[in-house]
Amino acid sequence: MEIGFETILFAIAGIVVGYFISYLKSRFEMRAYKKEIKEFKEHLNRQMKITDEGSRKLEEKLKTLEKENENLRISVQTLGQKPGRAEVRLLNIYDAALRKMMLNAPGFSSAWEMSLQEAENEYVSNEKGLKSIIKKVFSPSLSQHPHEPNDMTELPLGHESK
Repeated sequence: MEIGFETILFAIAGIVVGYFISYLKSRFEMRAYKKEIKEFKEHLNRQMKITDEGSRKLEEKLKTLEKENENLRISVQTLGQKPGRAEVRLLNIYDAALRKMMLNAPGFSSAWEMSLQEAENEYVSNEKGLKSIIKKVFSPSLSQHPHEPNDMTELPLGHESK
């Protein structure tokens, strides 16, 4: 068996054609992979922009809320230090104490002190919680409770003294 020049030439041509076909196939695959990688990069870029935009908006909102919180804290301190605020507080405490005194009035001085202390404690606790918000919106007044008659001359209209 003799291997001729043509056989060697066909073998070499087959190897070259196979290599060329393999090269073309790999180029097409690489082109497809590069296209896929480009799409992934674009998708990742879009997602990063969306996330960045959302994070930036959240940071701006946080800064705005922190500024508003600080402004409100300063406003509350300023309003608490206004002239006459201490007198209004004391008036509200006295009003609550007097209303309690009307309910249990046998020994006036001891009952007055006890009622005054209860009213002060109540006022302090009301300033710190939800009750304070409600009380500040609907602030108590001296004319909140109906006036009870002490003697026969102070009866409401329509009642006659006998």
